[in-house]
This record gives sequence, structure tokens and C-alpha cells, in this order.
Amino acid sequence: MSATTTDAAGSVPGAPGPRWPAGLSVAVLGPVIALVLACAFFATQSDHFLSGGNFSLILQQVAVVGVIAIGQTLVILTGGIDLSCGMLMALGGIVMARFATTLGMPPVLAIACGIGVTALFGLVNGLLVTRIRLPSFIVTLGTMNIAFAATQLYSGAQTVTDLPPLMTVLGDTFSVGGTQFAWGTVAMLALYAVAWYVLRETAAGRHVYAVGNNPEATRLVGIPTQRVLLVVYVVAGALYGVASLLSVARTGVGDPNAGQTDNLDAITAVVLGGTSLFGGRGVVVGSLVGALVVGVFRNGLTLMGVSSIYQVLVTGVLVILAVTADQLSRRGAR
Repeated sequence: MSATTTDAAGSVPGAPGPRWPAGLSVAVLGPVIALVLACAFFATQSDHFLSGGNFSLILQQVAVVGVIAIGQTLVILTGGIDLSCGMLMALGGIVMARFATTLGMPPVLAIACGIGVTALFGLVNGLLVTRIRLPSFIVTLGTMNIAFAATQLYSGAQTVTDLPPLMTVLGDTFSVGGTQFAWGTVAMLALYAVAWYVLRETAAGRHVYAVGNNPEATRLVGIPTQRVLLVVYVVAGALYGVASLLSVARTGVGDPNAGQTDNLDAITAVVLGGTSLFGGRGVVVGSLVGALVVGVFRNGLTLMGVSSIYQVLVTGVLVILAVTADQLSRRGAR
């Protein structure tokens, strides 16, 4: 019996339908409204909030978490979760920074090595999930701690400075209408455009949704579910490496203490953006909106002089509300 193949449009006969929208997803509409309302509120609290420079700052602040959130979205769409993303980002940054400074490696090759290390960790995560069938939560919790230890040991818990200019070029800015924007922001938006296209327009993207909806049914129609999962974890790992480069470019150093809360920030962005923690439903652009919601809240509260501890509190409340809304919508769909 031959395996069922995809049709010209890339869909799979008999496979569970991936829930990607033709237009703006209803799941994203809520976060967009929340973003607009948050901007309107903070605009009444601070005259500086609506300035171009402040919006540019928000985009720069969310760029690293935004790119991590792309990888996290892919994993969550398949029904998994990745707790190691923040620590992998920190490890990738230290690897590329030390390879370029201590070993004298050409910057481009050092960057490639940093991304390669994070992709390798993604491969390990994927193999443990697919071959040994360990829960993604446990696997990535373990690799998170391994990556943290490796980062501290390899860096000697010291910040790496004196980076070559090529490694910080994405932190440089250009002017649009008198407002300075970082090239890292452009890179983040470009990655979202690519991820949106792949998930919406290609068979590979639809397979990701199908695996998240019903992995067993997807396997029965001939889609190699284990391979899809493995590729997802490797691609996610590579994206964490790109986020490493954005972090290094923005700060100008390789920081071994970076990324310690970025895993939770990325998960927050994905959930706020309407992607279901149960897999199979969501839009990657929603994760960008979710990251912006978190960024706007933190920026606005800072301008209001609110303590950072309350910013963490607000983020926690937003996550609980988003997950509650997702659970209620699933119950209503049954």
C-alpha cells in the first residue's frame, strides 16, 4: 500500500484540517484589540509614550523575545513546549562571542557556530521527544539546565566584550522620518514574514498544524509525524541562535546571564497571540502581537514609574487570562 500524498494545494486527503486562516485569525483579533487599548491607556498616562523614539525602543526591546517566540510557536503548534529557549539563546551568544574574540575566528563563521550549537540542542530535544518519546516539558527542562551550566562554564561567568563590528551591525540604526530604528527590528519582522508564509502557504507548514491537531490521524494518512517534529525542534533551535545574534548586537557584549526569563516571556507572547497550548491552532503573526503587548505594558508601566515587580505581575495575569480564553473556546467548540 502506497503512502497517501499531498494534493496540488499541499493539503492531505483525510488528514485533520490545519486551522490556519485565510485572513486575520479571530484568535489574533483579541490581542490586537488589547494592544490598541493598552497603547491608548498609556498614551493618556505619559506624553512620551506615543513618540516615534519610544515605539522604536519597544520594537528593539521585543526583538529578541519576538524571534524566540517564532521557534516557540512552531513547537507549541505541534502540541509541545520548549523551556530551554532562553538558555539556548544565551549559550549561542556566548559561543559566537568567544569564538570571535578568544579564538580569533572570522565573525561570520563564529555566528554560524553559535547558531549551529543552538540548532544542535534543538536536534537533541527533537530526538528525545520523537525517539525516546519523552514529554517535551521534561526534555527541555533538562536541556535548559544543561545549557545554563554550559554557558556559565564556557564563559567563566564573565561577560565577553570587544566584539567585532560585524557581530553588532544589527544593533545599528537607520532613520525613518527622523526616528531611529534598529536593523535588528527589520530582521525580526522579516523572519515573521517568512514563518507566516511557510506555515500558511506550504505543505510543510500545514503538516505542522496537522501534527498538532491529531498526530495519530496524521501518521495514518502517510505524513512522517516524527520527522515533522524533529525538523520543528531543529528549526526552533536555529531561531534561538538568530535571537542570540540580535541580543549580542543590541547589547554589544556576550552576556552569560542573558535569557534567564526569556523562555517564559516567549511562551507568554505565543499564548497571548492566540496560539493554543494544546497544539494545532494559532497564527505566528499573533506571537508578534503578543510580544508587542508585553513590551507595551512593560514600557508603559516604566514610564508611569511603576515598580518592575508589578510588571511581572501584570504579565502573569495576562498569561492566565489568555490560557483561560483558549480553554473556554475549546470547550465551546466541542
